[in-house]
Amino acid sequence: MKQFKPNLIKVALITGGVAFGCSPTFAQETNSEAADEANVEVIQVSGIRGSLQRAQAIKMDSTSIVEALSAEDIGKLPDTSIAESISRLPGLAGERRNGRTSGISVRGFNENYVGTSLNGRELLGMGDNRGVEFDLYPTEIISSIVVYKTAEAGMTTQNIGGSIDLQTISPLTAKSTFAINGSYEKNAEDSPNPDFDNNGHRISVNYVDQFADDTIGLALTVASMESPRQEQHFRGWGYAGANADNAVDGVDVAEGTTILGGHDSFARSAMLERDSIAAVIEWAPSDKLNVQVDALYIDFVEDDVRRGLEEGGAEWGTGEYTITGVEDGLVTSGYYDGFYSVIRNDARTQEADLTTVGVNAEYILNDNWTLEFDYSTGKVEKDIIDVESYSGVGRAGTDDRPITARSWEMTSTGAVYSDHPSIAPVDLTDESLIRLAGPQAWGAPIIGADAQDGFVNQPNYEEDLDTYRFDAKGYVEWGVVTGMSAGVIYSDRSKTKENNGAYLTAPSYPDDAAIPDVLGVVPLDFIGIDGILAYDSLGLYQSGYYTETDAKLVQNDRLGDSYTVDEELLTFYTKFDLEMEVGDIYIRGNVGVQVVNADQQSTGFSTTSDADGMTVAVPVSGGADYTDVLPTLNLSAEVAEGQFVRFAVGKVISRPRMDDMRPNTQASFAFNDNQITSTDPENGPWSGSSGNPELKPLEANQLDIAYENYFSDTGYVAASFFYKDIKNWHRDTSVLTDFSDVYIPDLHQGSEGQTPATFLGSVGSVLDGFEGYVRGYELQGSLPGELIHESLEGFGLFASATFMEGEVDAAPTQTETRIPGLSEESYSMTFFYESDGFEFRVAATKRDEYLTEERGTSLALVDATKQGGTLIDAQIGYDFSESGIESLEGLRVTLQAQNLTDEDDIQASQADSRQITQYQSYGTNYLLGFNYTF
Repeated sequence: MKQFKPNLIKVALITGGVAFGCSPTFAQETNSEAADEANVEVIQVSGIRGSLQRAQAIKMDSTSIVEALSAEDIGKLPDTSIAESISRLPGLAGERRNGRTSGISVRGFNENYVGTSLNGRELLGMGDNRGVEFDLYPTEIISSIVVYKTAEAGMTTQNIGGSIDLQTISPLTAKSTFAINGSYEKNAEDSPNPDFDNNGHRISVNYVDQFADDTIGLALTVASMESPRQEQHFRGWGYAGANADNAVDGVDVAEGTTILGGHDSFARSAMLERDSIAAVIEWAPSDKLNVQVDALYIDFVEDDVRRGLEEGGAEWGTGEYTITGVEDGLVTSGYYDGFYSVIRNDARTQEADLTTVGVNAEYILNDNWTLEFDYSTGKVEKDIIDVESYSGVGRAGTDDRPITARSWEMTSTGAVYSDHPSIAPVDLTDESLIRLAGPQAWGAPIIGADAQDGFVNQPNYEEDLDTYRFDAKGYVEWGVVTGMSAGVIYSDRSKTKENNGAYLTAPSYPDDAAIPDVLGVVPLDFIGIDGILAYDSLGLYQSGYYTETDAKLVQNDRLGDSYTVDEELLTFYTKFDLEMEVGDIYIRGNVGVQVVNADQQSTGFSTTSDADGMTVAVPVSGGADYTDVLPTLNLSAEVAEGQFVRFAVGKVISRPRMDDMRPNTQASFAFNDNQITSTDPENGPWSGSSGNPELKPLEANQLDIAYENYFSDTGYVAASFFYKDIKNWHRDTSVLTDFSDVYIPDLHQGSEGQTPATFLGSVGSVLDGFEGYVRGYELQGSLPGELIHESLEGFGLFASATFMEGEVDAAPTQTETRIPGLSEESYSMTFFYESDGFEFRVAATKRDEYLTEERGTSLALVDATKQGGTLIDAQIGYDFSESGIESLEGLRVTLQAQNLTDEDDIQASQADSRQITQYQSYGTNYLLGFNYTF
């Protein structure tokens, strides 16, 4: 049986320092073999075409079904964000969060069901769960990215959606390099907030070299960035049942007609600052020993302000309203007679640090067998300070305050407001009128209903992951089995959340006072409102201006959402490499099995309230111990030169979400008069929730078939079909529950002693055991222009389309069957030209509606439906290496535009897309950059 040899393209890539495979030593082993066994002339190909060629080589060589992305040059991925780049790969789709592409879905599953690794080692995220926020990782450290759509036995990050491996270079095989990258960034929209500017920058230094007779290699990257964002944001509270008695003559309000219950809308400005250091040290003292140490440190800070209004509307804010228009069961226009507007000056600062270090040692025992040891450790710490500050026309309960009355009209982006037909408007920019005090009676009894002038949420997270791995791999001659590998992996993971918070009361209480140090006016013209006064609420809080009252004394969801989850995994695997010839068809592949034993334990609190309204917290714990057996098979048949048929089957799992594994239970009551007096349980004061520490992994059996035709170094077409038979899925359940048993009359009442209008509320929990499926088709192609006509040399097109469908059983009493991250259709296209140093590129992605989640009350994650959209980016540049100007040799300049068409993000009710629940507009972002390689 002949041994497989790398093709000429791959050998050229390997000698350029590009890593292949899902583990560091696999890349090193393949690199050395290819360089020794192939006697070829290496031709360096750079730029867009070079990146496509390298990515295609990775895809061709893999026995699994993969997608690949390669940096154009060291330290330069095609985009400013890892997320932006990989969102254009077939079967992948990006999700914007606060104006940045951050989340990634693979084959319909969002990042919580996708494994992410750095050089084959599991990578920690900086969010609430396992999913990685890809926009927070610097592109400058990445050489290539491989997306594994099918699993192999040796992969510890296999997941239902797939696995994404971020790969750095191998410094011993890469060319010596010293490069500086920089850019200036500006948003098309001026900052609406006077204390934030609209300018940002990025700068990075990449260094690669070899020492000690090429036995030591070093790759070092230092990167820093400041990136601004501007946002216009409308959020609808929800849609209540409309009262037909409030309609004007001639307007018919049918039963079941809904009406906007209120809004909180704001203008947001943000600045993301990120500093990172990455290093790879490789030591090869002999032909038998190779040691690599790689480390990554990221310091991330994001400051933002959200200034706007919170106003109750019809039903949920006031019963005094008039309906003037109805269309197909939705009130489209009307006016309400009054609500004391809450001017919100909210500010948030998020700080996170990530440190990850890996050590890999590979020793070649003999010509056939290699031993490998790998250790990695990672740690993430994240702290959030989110300040809400309230102001208005005077403290709640103050006599003779002017009340805000408005007309409204529903549009495709939410509500647009105008003056009431008969009640004079209130000037919310009048410094002599607006007072720094809560205009609504939202305070808990511990401080007094009229004493809440703000609130601060301060959750903090800490996560640790240590992994030890030992592998043996070698060549054998057992018929069609030409190689085998076996290993054991142990990982120990822990995640802790402390959900802190405090009520804020201004020093003027029980009176009110003018706002100190007004910064200016923030316009809200995008919803038809002139604007509101701006001030520095975070600065006031940090200066000690407010009196703080610890919320966990009375809010059961504080300790009720504080927990520690510990998880130990012990994995054994065996994989056999296969090679055979059937007729004239050469077939490669692998078959193997992975056995995973999990021991998960969690601790937290069960919380209720006593007769005095104080939180009673009882420590609770729970957990489970179980074993999963995961077989996999991958085959790749070269049916003709450059044409492959690939087949894969396997069983895959995704570990449960960390927040779902908490053992906590809680029952809560909102001391908000609007909710206390509402008869609608959806807007009522009662709620409860619980976690489930005994959750088993999400599980699926999957089948993949693909055809790939590579007709040039950068040209191919491919089609694939996949089916995932989901055998275990988790669902959030919400059961309407009677809270009469926990009702305390002297405690659970409004500011004026009102009894709750309803004792019904929702209790949420997490269950497993649900089944479903996802199936889909992927079409993709890469076409170099010269294959059409020689005059088109330098032009190229890459495009893909993905079509999916899927569902999972709904939870009891629920109707939700969707899978988070699944869009039924998604498309991507990149058109480029590159010749004689000039280049331009236009890239577009499009996806339709999908289920996601966002931060709600107390920064908790809640489900939401996004409408999808089309994002278009463009870039133009020139490489002076082609100019003939010796002094500019190595300089490259680029101008990029992101979100060229100013695409909005819109969320709406699944039942009626006209019921807009959230609208966000961000503007176009521009970057002027340079790259200089010495």
